[in-house]
Formats: sequence, C-alpha cells, structure tokens
Amino acid sequence: MPAPLNRFAALLITAVAATWIVSALQAQQPPPTLFTKAQAERGSQLYQIRCASCHGTAMAGRQGPPLTGNAFLAAWGGKSVGQLAAKIWKTMPPNDSGKLTLPQAADLAANILQKNNFPAGTVDLPADEKVLSTIMLPGKPAPAAASAFPPAGNLAQVMRGILFPSSNMIFNVQTNDPGAPLPTGTGAQDPSQSFSWVNWGAGIYKGWDIVDYAAIAVADSAPLLLTPGRRCENGTLVPIDRPDWIKFTQEMAEAGRAAYKASQSRNQEAVSDVSNQLADSCLHCHEVYRENKSGHCRP
Repeated sequence: MPAPLNRFAALLITAVAATWIVSALQAQQPPPTLFTKAQAERGSQLYQIRCASCHGTAMAGRQGPPLTGNAFLAAWGGKSVGQLAAKIWKTMPPNDSGKLTLPQAADLAANILQKNNFPAGTVDLPADEKVLSTIMLPGKPAPAAASAFPPAGNLAQVMRGILFPSSNMIFNVQTNDPGAPLPTGTGAQDPSQSFSWVNWGAGIYKGWDIVDYAAIAVADSAPLLLTPGRRCENGTLVPIDRPDWIKFTQEMAEAGRAAYKASQSRNQEAVSDVSNQLADSCLHCHEVYRENKSGHCRP
C-alpha cells in the first residue's frame, strides 16, 4: 500500500474509534484500539527519561499528579487525547518544556492509555492535533465539593487580592512575551521586564507558568463571588441570588478557563486574543455593579 494511503487509513481508523469510544464504554464493550504496543513501548522508554522523576516510575504521582486510575480520570475524564498530548508537548516537563515533539507526545499519550488499560491495536496514535482532538477520554471530572468555610474578606478585597492582579498578568501578555528570556548577569533582574523578579513570580517561575497560574486563579476564584454571606465593602450583602450577578460570575470563570487553554498553547497572540474575553467579562459586571464612592455593590 502506498505511504499516503497508509496515512489516510490511520487517520480514518482513529477518527472512527473517536466517535465510537464513549458509546462503546457505556455499553460495557471493549474500548477501541488507539495505539500499538510498539508506540506505547517508545512512550514508556521516553517516560522514564522525561517524566518519571515528577510522576513516579509507575505513574502513581510524586511532585506531579498520578497518571493512572481514578485520579487520572478525575483530572482528564471528558477531555480529549489531543488536550493530553498538547499538555505533554507544550508544557512538560515544567522545568524543561518545549523540547518534546508532537510524535513524542503522542507516544507518551499512548503509554498513558496503555497504563490505564486501553488495549493496543495495529495503528499508532497519530501525531495529528486535529485527529487527537476528536478522541475523547471516558468519564467526567469529579464534581467540586461545596466549601464549608465562611468568607474571610469582603468583595473588594477578593477582587483586589486575587482577580485584579491575576487578570493584569494575563493582560500583560498583550505587550510582553512570557517566553522571552530575561536579561542575564549578576544582580537583581531588570525591573522593566514584565515577568521579572520585581513584577511577578519573584523569579521562581517561568513567564508562561505565571500566566498559567494567573488564568487558573481567575477561573477557580471567580466562584468566590457567589459565596453566601460575603459582603460588599460597605457591609451590604453581595447579591449572589441575582441572575445577572450569577451570569457575570460565570463569564469570569469561563474567561479564566479560556485564558488557561490559550496559555497552554504557549502562543502570545492566542493569549492576547483571549484577554479581550476576560476584559469583557469584567466590563459587563462593572457596567452594572461597579462600587460607587460609598462602597455599595448594587445595580
């Protein structure tokens, strides 16, 4: 068979498997074969070199999270193999990211699938982002537990302590590349650098890591605006039951998730584009609820 036809056959088989995987699992049928033993073995060898120090030799977790069992499905259930491969390809390992190729990421994903009891077949998991994005992992993320902690701060404090600085880190990407190297040499970092010791991260984390963390902070802290009993700066209760307040909070959380997804691409333009969504989510709420000089948060 000519090489182009081999390629077409591989993509076709994988695409068919992608549409079949969820219904097959629900019907208790064996999951489709998405990779070969040889590919999983390549991934296993690479895993021990590049991943085991963080995730453990048996994928049970160490500094990094587990990559097998319920813990893995809680984090990745309902997401695509493409998202998993992109995470590996573009952000792993955290201290030396950007050096793996997409084929290597596909091999590592195949190894992870094998460790999670997916059977091997006759066709490699393809190094093709579009095809990988159609292959969905079974299961759903674990539901978030309701918080039993009363609010410690008022609305303005939460905004100024978490959402405002975290959003600014994302807006910062519009004009500054998080992947750009900082000045070398002894002494303190140049304060003019956007992702420097002085401005963000105290020099501990790389620029892109800081953008990741900021986006997660926005997404995961937005629901704090719906905490029962939280008060505005003047002491009135936050209107957590109003439909528009709930909508604006959801917009903020969605913008944070979109910013994190864009940041995972390690593409400055992608994050810059999605920062407009974040700005709009802020604007929509401010237009209705921006606190006046007396500290009221009311429409």
